[in-house]
Amino acid sequence: MHLALCLPVGIAQEQPKPAGQEEQVPPEEDASSLPKEYSFNPLQATKEIKVGNYYMKRGKYQAAAQRFREATKWNAQLPEAFLRLGAAEDKLKNPKAAREAYAKYLELAPEDKEAKEVKKRVAKM
Repeated sequence: MHLALCLPVGIAQEQPKPAGQEEQVPPEEDASSLPKEYSFNPLQATKEIKVGNYYMKRGKYQAAAQRFREATKWNAQLPEAFLRLGAAEDKLKNPKAAREAYAKYLELAPEDKEAKEVKKRVAKM
């Protein structure tokens, strides 16, 4: 009687690799795991502020703060983003972060119409 060695269907035998040929690793498929790269993008910053304002009106201050923070990364010279971030952090009872955001706002727009009010708010913290 002759027995044949059979492999189950769908399982292939591993072939030895030729010398000098290394296994290639496929590129990372999940782009969300890569760190986000920011470059100057005023349109994206404006969009983030609009979405942040939406969250502020609904009382979702953590989400709003995150959007305003994103806006500051897309355009680090946008006073409104820092003003709104300061307000969101203030609502979250995070005075240190609020002071930092307000300070940056005052640095960027010391003569803005809301600067006087912001200085009073910072003095109370």
